[in-house]
Amino acid sequence: MTAHRSRRSDVPTAPTSETHARRVALAVSTVGVLTVTLNSSILLISLPAIFAGLGLQPLAPANISYLLWMLMGFLLVTAVLVVTFGRLGDQYGRARLFNAGFLVFTVGAVGCAVVPNSGAAGALEIIVFRVVQGVGGAMVMANSTALITDAFPPDRRGFALGVNQVSALAGSFLGLLVGGLLAEWSWRAVFWISVPFGVWGTWMGYRTLHDEPRKRSQAVHIDWTGNLTFGVGLVSVLVATVYGLQPYGGHTMGWTSPTVLSFLIGGVILLVAFGFVEVRIDDPMIDLRLFRIRAFSAGQAVNILTSMSRGGLQFMLIVWLQGIWLPLHGYSFGDTPLWAGVYMLPLTLGFLVAGPASGAVSDRFGARAFATGGLLLTAATFLGLILLPADFDYTVFATLLACNGIGMGLMAAPNSAAIMNAVPAADRGAASGIRATGMNAGMVISMAAFFTLMAAGLAGRLPDALRSGLLGAGVDPHTADTASHVSPVGSLFAAFLGDNPVRNLVPDATGPVADRIYDRRFFPHLIADPFQHGLTIAFTAAIVMLLIAAAASVMRGARYVHEDSHGRLHEDSIAEAVAREAGALAVPANPGEEVAYEEAIAEARTSSPAPAGFGRGARGS
Repeated sequence: MTAHRSRRSDVPTAPTSETHARRVALAVSTVGVLTVTLNSSILLISLPAIFAGLGLQPLAPANISYLLWMLMGFLLVTAVLVVTFGRLGDQYGRARLFNAGFLVFTVGAVGCAVVPNSGAAGALEIIVFRVVQGVGGAMVMANSTALITDAFPPDRRGFALGVNQVSALAGSFLGLLVGGLLAEWSWRAVFWISVPFGVWGTWMGYRTLHDEPRKRSQAVHIDWTGNLTFGVGLVSVLVATVYGLQPYGGHTMGWTSPTVLSFLIGGVILLVAFGFVEVRIDDPMIDLRLFRIRAFSAGQAVNILTSMSRGGLQFMLIVWLQGIWLPLHGYSFGDTPLWAGVYMLPLTLGFLVAGPASGAVSDRFGARAFATGGLLLTAATFLGLILLPADFDYTVFATLLACNGIGMGLMAAPNSAAIMNAVPAADRGAASGIRATGMNAGMVISMAAFFTLMAAGLAGRLPDALRSGLLGAGVDPHTADTASHVSPVGSLFAAFLGDNPVRNLVPDATGPVADRIYDRRFFPHLIADPFQHGLTIAFTAAIVMLLIAAAASVMRGARYVHEDSHGRLHEDSIAEAVAREAGALAVPANPGEEVAYEEAIAEARTSSPAPAGFGRGARGS
């Protein structure tokens, strides 16, 4: 990958061009992953405004499917296509695929913002354009990490990937704040916000990012069988989850439906078949030979388990804040989406603090200690959240969120650098795609699993709590019985969408009874105990996955850099790395400073021995 710009005649050109290419790759790819991941979460907080703008009723069972497909369709498409786009990038050029992805993503964002219809038709149009966004997002995500890995030598790769990966993780949480702010203005602005970034990224990418000439004597072969079995299998499991959460045959959920069972069993069979297919063809979608490298396989295990543990975290925290804590503290249901994003800021700040620093330090000491420590810290925060009461002290809650963000930040950059360092240069696009597939598939599976676990917890306790609460408030027994049989999932999503479900469950209450049951604190008190039960189930599963991921991280071995990395490596202190790379987003960079730095590094490399653990064929024990 190269980047072009004008050069001054009195400045040596080779080091300047090399350094500038590195910084351009970091700048454009970081904006790309930030924009894509921001869109993966921005709907979590802005769905109340979107549903209101489209005129959709939150408690209608049929509308639950629109909600889930809007949330998960984007991630699903990205997970299915990202490995294939990584392989195509290896063959036809990573910059070419990355730039095209930015363009497709921007077209999808414009489409979402200008949908002409309302109601169910408008919801379907948004889902279709979200799929288009997902295709573009897959092209960006598959090649962004590979572009950075190509541009940066191993001794600087951790910091660069730290900036890139923390922007990706922070984007998923910044989406909550941005979505809440924009939803207060207009639901269409939630989609328009991506357009200027997409236009800039497309223009900047096509202007500055260009691939080196590649050897194309062998054409890339698309693994259609693998793509179909993986894609259809994952879609089938998601369809089963969507309709399993809806009432069926007098039951509060639909897991006994023959259709749901058929999709679920068929999806699992296809995913198992995918594994058998991949080991029997010459050009697989996922090259399982890479998993023979211990550092790569351990890093991927950490990647997918961590994604599964945190994928539903945002949803759970938003329901907690919007449905319980904020109404208990005087916020109206209509205002809760915005303030939920504000109160979750400590999570984002933790990412931003820990990510770049851990990437820089892991360049010297390897990923094992930082990733393992971050995973254990994150698991401890999940335990702390389980122990909190529903009406918690915010200082404690904010501290746990900040520590959770720090733990994820400590893990993200070192683990990504370890994955990318472990593979040959020719396989970096495929490795980046596998990493992104694991992350996105883990997020999709996690959201579906957390929805299901939470729904199961609510189904066991919410009907009785709702009936007894309504009876205690003076509602007649027949109305209370009828209200208690409404799907608990619908009540949960109504709270998630910033709506007071009691007004829909008991619409005709009058006098003192209406004052009691329509009070913003009534429903949060009813749902608090069932919610805590479901949260305990879901977060316990997350803790188990994080502990398994920590064990995998310990087993990755000492630092390993694949033998394709030649030359002696220069190590920086944290302060030196941060100071040097702080200008990475400045395009164009200062050419004089670039040359001086490159010459100093070249002199250091020729006069000092290579650090232990680096070089050709360095492996952990």
